[in-house]
Amino acid sequence: MTTNLNPERLLARHFAAIEHAYQARDTQLYALGLGFGADPLDERQLRYVYEGLDGNSLRSVPTMANVLAYPGFWAREPDTGIDWKRLVHAEQEIALHAEIPASGCVVAQNRVTALWDKGPGKGALLQQRREIRDAASSILLATVTQLSLLRGDGGFGPGGSDGAPPPPHPIPERAPDAVCDLPTLPQAALIYRLSGDLNPLHADPQVARTAGFERPILHGMATMGMAAHAVMRAVLDYEGERIASMRVRFTAVVLPGDTLRTEIWKDGNVLSLRTTALERQAVVLNNCRVEII
Repeated sequence: MTTNLNPERLLARHFAAIEHAYQARDTQLYALGLGFGADPLDERQLRYVYEGLDGNSLRSVPTMANVLAYPGFWAREPDTGIDWKRLVHAEQEIALHAEIPASGCVVAQNRVTALWDKGPGKGALLQQRREIRDAASSILLATVTQLSLLRGDGGFGPGGSDGAPPPPHPIPERAPDAVCDLPTLPQAALIYRLSGDLNPLHADPQVARTAGFERPILHGMATMGMAAHAVMRAVLDYEGERIASMRVRFTAVVLPGDTLRTEIWKDGNVLSLRTTALERQAVVLNNCRVEII
């Protein structure tokens, strides 16, 4: 099978800057989609879903960086040459440079930063990165890096990137230092999609069945957010501002209604994570790394 992908053109692809204004209710809705507020008496959770009597108590969940100024599913545009129907989201990483305001306006620039050929029949790996800045001050708030497996586009030959993608983060062999179980709501995907990812795979049963799933699945970005929630709950006493970076590898889908167990290993300021959908004993995130401050 041949590919229409042109590596030089893809690496040089221009993306228009995206400006994204958001309000407190967007920040609250994002947090609700990750299960914050499940205990309405837990004031540690409430600061992510409630603005407080003073109107200024609301804080953003760090993984909200994933949905700010999101460039959309641009891989399906004809000029990319990507066999987008066979694209799989492999990894996601965020680096937080400053706390994301609970409301405001940001501007982001996306670019393709690397393209690695795995060979004919093996696909290719595409890395994209976007820098999110405060629109008024230009202060860098977050850097979001996404790694995608292009299953139908291997063997394109010269023109790709040198070197290799970063290796998986190793998980310690000892017992975890903390374990956190968080339920997901049956309607979790329907809530999370309101934060910007409207892919019908997460809402329409017929689309899900066509894709080979028994029912709509939860967004990978929501699964990452749930793992961040587990870290905040089990290790950080809900002080999300202590998360400096987070990198996850997606290994299986989550079905809304699954209970997610996140195992956490702590080595200094580095946390290692693995998340399992308990009812199906499916490891949904693995080789995850969180740096805390």
